[in-house]
Amino acid sequence: MTTSTRGAAKAPAVLVLEDGRIFRGRAYGAVGETFGEAVFSTGMTGYQETLTDPSYHRQVVVMTAPHVGNTGVNDEDPESSRIWVAGYVVRDPARVPSNWRSVRSLDEELVNQGVVGISGIDTRALTRHLRERGAMRVGIFSGEAWEGVRDEALLAKVQAAPQMKGADLSAEVATKETYVVPAIGTKKFTVAAVDLGIKGMTPHRMAERGIEVHVLPATATVEDVYAVNPDGVFFSNGPGDPATADHAVSVMQGVLARKTPLFGICFGNQILGRALGFGTYKLKYGHRGINQPVQDRTTGKVEITAHNHGFAVDAPLDKVSETAYGRAEVSHVCLNDNVVEGLQLLDQPAFSVQYHPEAAAGPHDAAYLFDRFTSLMNTAQMEADRA
Repeated sequence: MTTSTRGAAKAPAVLVLEDGRIFRGRAYGAVGETFGEAVFSTGMTGYQETLTDPSYHRQVVVMTAPHVGNTGVNDEDPESSRIWVAGYVVRDPARVPSNWRSVRSLDEELVNQGVVGISGIDTRALTRHLRERGAMRVGIFSGEAWEGVRDEALLAKVQAAPQMKGADLSAEVATKETYVVPAIGTKKFTVAAVDLGIKGMTPHRMAERGIEVHVLPATATVEDVYAVNPDGVFFSNGPGDPATADHAVSVMQGVLARKTPLFGICFGNQILGRALGFGTYKLKYGHRGINQPVQDRTTGKVEITAHNHGFAVDAPLDKVSETAYGRAEVSHVCLNDNVVEGLQLLDQPAFSVQYHPEAAAGPHDAAYLFDRFTSLMNTAQMEADRA
């Protein structure tokens, strides 16, 4: 990515998809060029949490909501230390933010962090194109990166950019050093959380339940995990292709072998799928937003959930599967397309979901999953005390 911060408000810009379709608009945020995978998010709110979600690393996010930026940017809602999206596409950016918590405009934040975007294009048409053709590589060009350059040359740049399939990205976004999020109130449990691209609200949700969370780098070994003497182990969300995550799969298999209570979300769900022997595959255009309907098959309850994934687990929906770690079944399913949204083991305390239960941004329907994890650790602790 190359960027400049001058002239963003007036510079023309162009968005070029790898199949040759072109959209012309105005620069939004930094001026320059950027490349990534074009994906769309259906959330009407929560753009600040979306922008700072490490799972969006190397993706250009298209907002389906037409008006973006009206609440500005604050310093409390980011999910990580920086914006991770590779580029940002909006139809009608707010000219003036209006919210009592706002400290600067979204446009200013994008400029400050060097995020190249585009506005004033028909995001409905772009979203329909991605739904029909699938997520694909894209480039956004403005300023000197666009002036005097032929469309064919811009397209060649897009087609030379790396694809998301086969990308191993978790170590690029994860913490380099272990850090601890202390329990709020009385400490009840210790959890080792493997950071594959974790959002800040996730360990906070565990801390609210009396859990001291040790957040470990993506490169952590099984020995590193158990060095903190955990009552449970957590695998986070994150970017990239789960087919490349052999190290994380190996670590999770080590945890499963010890039968320690285990919880995974998003990328962590795909890691559990692989650890159990299931395959993964790339979705045509993925699930991204805060309004995806998912059914918890263990209770029959339907939840409205927050998603950000372009890959899914290939596991049978109609039967219990035998694995090296006992019986496993699909616990949650997306009601839009029957994609696997959760897994659970029946013979030991391990489960995962494909979506984001931390509600940042998004509904609170899935908050019970943190309680379910706590319950598993409580049961394991009581069994250990009896032994």
